[in-house]
Amino acid sequence: MELIDLDKTNTEAGGLRLVSDNKNLEKFPAIEKQFVNFMFLRVHPDWRKLNQETKRIFKAEFQSVYKKFTGNMLLYAYSLVGFDSKADLMLWRVSTSLDLIQEMTAQLYRTNLGSFLETTDNYLSITKRMMFIPAEAAKDTEDRYHVVAGAKKYHFVYPCSKSSEWYVQSGEEREALVEENFMVGKKFENIKIHLSHAFGFSDQEFIVSFETDEPKDFLALAEELRETPASKFTLRGMPVYTCRQKTLMECLDSVG
Repeated sequence: MELIDLDKTNTEAGGLRLVSDNKNLEKFPAIEKQFVNFMFLRVHPDWRKLNQETKRIFKAEFQSVYKKFTGNMLLYAYSLVGFDSKADLMLWRVSTSLDLIQEMTAQLYRTNLGSFLETTDNYLSITKRMMFIPAEAAKDTEDRYHVVAGAKKYHFVYPCSKSSEWYVQSGEEREALVEENFMVGKKFENIKIHLSHAFGFSDQEFIVSFETDEPKDFLALAEELRETPASKFTLRGMPVYTCRQKTLMECLDSVG
């Protein structure tokens, strides 16, 4: 799980300084971050009225565009058919380029199948460092701060907003509360917990998601997390999406 990384910087008491009088500014190494996007799509009912051959051609075109971007980002497709009434498909995209995510979305919408798609929700967030890694890099790299993406069958996505009382707490207190939640999650070895930061992109502060092969484990974890001190600062009413990872074509076939 990616913990909140509160960078502490010392500033002078004189307030905001627009121009530094230090001509020999110290250069710090840039920390490369990742943009994380969960895009939820619903297929218009008119799609199911098309004949099978037309749908086959349209799906193949959509898949061709999708595959063009697999070498430039971490990209996974999930089906929500039977789980959610708002969306049929979810694309999980992780990239160091926000422009690349936008360009992929535009190209998908320009396909014939794209004219039958509606975005029901679209969540954008960022990691504090290079957090998600592909499966082939897992052997020597995965640790507490580097997590293999797309390794489990199910993905539960939870956009999270905190109440105003959360920000009354000090940075150290908030960090301790998040750490406590992390330790609860550590009890469930079958679950990978991801936390990325959404403040500034949307009304949500965080996007928390859970990958697991066993949905019952997630339900047990969610029940325990509800009892932690941090839970009293969480606003209710945020949607939780249940997503099943499949190949893109399997996801498209499931909608008819």
